[in-house]
Amino acid sequence: MTFSLSGRVEWVDTDAAGIYHNSTVVRFVESAEAALVRECGLDGYFPVAPRVRYEVDFHAPLYFGQQVTTDLDIAHLGLSSMRFEFAIWGEAFEGRDRALAAKGSYVTVHIDRDVSGAVAAPWPAQWREVLLGLVTAPVETGQDARV
Repeated sequence: MTFSLSGRVEWVDTDAAGIYHNSTVVRFVESAEAALVRECGLDGYFPVAPRVRYEVDFHAPLYFGQQVTTDLDIAHLGLSSMRFEFAIWGEAFEGRDRALAAKGSYVTVHIDRDVSGAVAAPWPAQWREVLLGLVTAPVETGQDARV
């Protein structure tokens, strides 16, 4: 299931020429992730699901004031990890057609904050049940594979 969130490139997201910083991608993606976990009722998710890998390919610039759409998919659910894939689209703007601006993936790992060193721990059963309904690819049933 693809989760989509609309937003806009704000001045703080740009350089002096009004073109977005590459770090803005993280903000758009994490906003979509936050909306998704809120919608799913996964209270307390962010403090126990740090990002351990991030990869992005940049395809086109985005401009101050431009509407953007972030599409987010859960591509893999392991016992303690989850891989998201995303695409950020710049909507039609000032004579430019809608275009793919950035595409990538990132991995989160569920951790047990009560253990020294924040050790990976299985997703809570209730969360896993909800997340299983959102996965767009096969689900890991044994040990977490490296993703």
